[in-house]
Amino acid sequence: MFETYYNDPINAVDAKFEAQKIAFAPLTFQAARALRDLGILDAVSESRKKGMSVPELSSRLGLSPYGVGVLVEMGLGMGALKLVKDAEGDNLRYTLGKIGFFLMKDEMTQVNMDFSQDICYLGAMDMQDCIKEGKPKGLAHLGPWKTVYEGLSQLTEQEKKSWFGFDHFYSDLAFPECLPIVYGKPVGRLFDIGGNTAKWAIASCRFNKDVKVSIVDLPGQTAVAQKNAEEAGFASRIDMVPCNVLDKTTEFPKGADAVWMSQFLDCFSLSEITGILSKISRAVGPETDIYVLEPLWDHQRFEAAAYSLQATSLYFTCIANGNSKMYRFEELKQAVEAGGFRFADAHHNLGPNSYSLLRFRKA
Repeated sequence: MFETYYNDPINAVDAKFEAQKIAFAPLTFQAARALRDLGILDAVSESRKKGMSVPELSSRLGLSPYGVGVLVEMGLGMGALKLVKDAEGDNLRYTLGKIGFFLMKDEMTQVNMDFSQDICYLGAMDMQDCIKEGKPKGLAHLGPWKTVYEGLSQLTEQEKKSWFGFDHFYSDLAFPECLPIVYGKPVGRLFDIGGNTAKWAIASCRFNKDVKVSIVDLPGQTAVAQKNAEEAGFASRIDMVPCNVLDKTTEFPKGADAVWMSQFLDCFSLSEITGILSKISRAVGPETDIYVLEPLWDHQRFEAAAYSLQATSLYFTCIANGNSKMYRFEELKQAVEAGGFRFADAHHNLGPNSYSLLRFRKA
């Protein structure tokens, strides 16, 4: 855990300033998007140390001086922009600040912003009702489904781009380090539960010429996964098991040498996780390795990453399903063990986003 979780060293003046940032966060967020998407950050960045004035930005971008003015002033307040002295007159000139650079160029920031805007923003207004009722009331802003997973294939193209961009950005970056761990021992058949768009299955087939992968997921997802597997040339090695893992009648197939779940269990409550693992326990033997890949918020290198995961939990609260979250190591471990497994080992800090690969075996 980070020391700031235990200590409170901030002084009262700074604490009040931070509270104001939170109070105006919705407006600040939209201003940051406008600075990025309207080209203001790009234009200011290209001007380098000279900077640009409001009239110059207005003329270049075809926006009113008023509109540019309110945005750059908020950009100044949020630290995205900085001032330089104008040697030619009284016009304020703006240059790019470090925060502005990350808003403009950092891929993780781009992914998080687009996801927050296209998937979470409107639904977050229903957060209190979501907490009270334990249901993702904010999902109604996207579609008439009980969980977001039922409607992934029916999202608009922009919503799909933002949802899958967010989902894949994090876990995919850990795959290169996970592949040698999983396939460091013979694996003839692997079950990929929650296989999504077949990213891991395809990576597995490319890494290991002998493995065959069965993707277990909702019918809408397996249809997409099958198409992707065929396009990648692995239709003969990747098959589909369409089902709802929460359905009481669902039984997992037998015969796996390994079971893989990448960023899957955070889609369920702790009791649901235990139920899913109980079904897996009935389908596997004592030598089957159960791999769980998750970003655990208490095993992050940087506090900013833990903050992002804590915020992501609220997406699950408001949009995804109303009852799951990004977990701590110990609570996730205990939920899996309660399903009939024993903890074997863990690899932490995999990939640039500090993923944890947990391995379990049948108890």
